[in-house]
Amino acid sequence: MAKIQTGLGRGLDALISDATFLKGSQRDHGNENGMLNTAEIEIDRIEPNPYQPRTEFDQEALEELSRSISLIGLIQPITIRPVDGGRYQIISGERRYRASRLAGLRTIPAYIKDTDDNGMLEMAIVENVQREDLDPIEIAVSFRRLMEECNLTQEAMSERVGKKRATVANYLRLLNLPAEIQLAIKAKKLTMGHAKSLLGLENDKDKLKIANLIIEKDLSVRDVEARVRKMNEPRPARAEKQTMELTENHFRIVETLGRYFDNNVSIKRDENGAGSITIRFSSDEQINSFTKALDKGNLLA
Repeated sequence: MAKIQTGLGRGLDALISDATFLKGSQRDHGNENGMLNTAEIEIDRIEPNPYQPRTEFDQEALEELSRSISLIGLIQPITIRPVDGGRYQIISGERRYRASRLAGLRTIPAYIKDTDDNGMLEMAIVENVQREDLDPIEIAVSFRRLMEECNLTQEAMSERVGKKRATVANYLRLLNLPAEIQLAIKAKKLTMGHAKSLLGLENDKDKLKIANLIIEKDLSVRDVEARVRKMNEPRPARAEKQTMELTENHFRIVETLGRYFDNNVSIKRDENGAGSITIRFSSDEQINSFTKALDKGNLLA
């Protein structure tokens, strides 16, 4: 596990070194060789971490770990804190705890640390964000919880978890994506790179449209970036068809028809001579008057 250098981001090793360790019912700060000892805790006295950032555990991977534990035992102890009634809550290592229960262990090796709820939340998140198997949405939710529940600014939180502020900001922005896209990220149908590109679109419908294309056509991040740039380009105004100047005959038609329709007549022509005549009438009387004029001139069939 990579160590992180600042704040609680020192990593779990540093947190463990500050802990008070118990062996059985006695406090034990180390053996004669200066090595830290662990306590064997009854597994039924341990309960999951209510602040666990990780929401899903792969059952197949748990079963594999369980088989390994059955054969050689649990190599890396979990970290817990004491709570009321002689019980303990997990700070880190819930996956190992679940696999140990599955393997039928009655006790489990553990480091014991006294800490309050905020401290537990911070340690659980710091330990988890250093893992590679958390999905980006779980990390983003963890960051937001740490900010809200521990009243931290984005800058202070970036120091806690040992990550650049820009990295933290990019994770938090994922929570602005539509729920459907967040689920696709959790399901590993979209990558972090895809998600960052989608954030360049303002309209959620556009984001969903491109997200579906990514899944259907297996688009690369570069493909998505290109599509997003194109969608964000200003759309040119629709060019109007050029209207050419009317001839004397056109004006004669407009003037003649206008006598019968209160001058509600317009005519357009293009450079090739094609066009249209629009007549707007307000009553049947106007139509009757016009047809009488046509009858007189023998123009109607």
